[in-house]
Amino acid sequence: MSHTLLVWLVGGALLVGAGFATTLLPRLRARGREQRTAWSSARAAIDSAAVSRDAATSRVPEAERLLARAEAIAAGRGGASAAHAAARHAREADRLWRTHQ
Repeated sequence: MSHTLLVWLVGGALLVGAGFATTLLPRLRARGREQRTAWSSARAAIDSAAVSRDAATSRVPEAERLLARAEAIAAGRGGASAAHAAARHAREADRLWRTHQ
């Protein structure tokens, strides 16, 4: 009788483990995809701001500060929220350089 109980316990544990894996894996994949997409967008925004900086005819200290902040955040390689912050700083710097041309 104890052998049957052991089989049921092992089977139940396997079912619970499979349920957790079935729920957890898609969420982990989605989080990873979101993070990769956010960093790709942030790098593109930083590159665009750098091009605008190089094309600018005058210095814009606030834009330079924002771009430096974006690059510092990108160097830290945080999560998706850090990538969004870096992209936001870079886009604002890009906007400042474009308006001061």
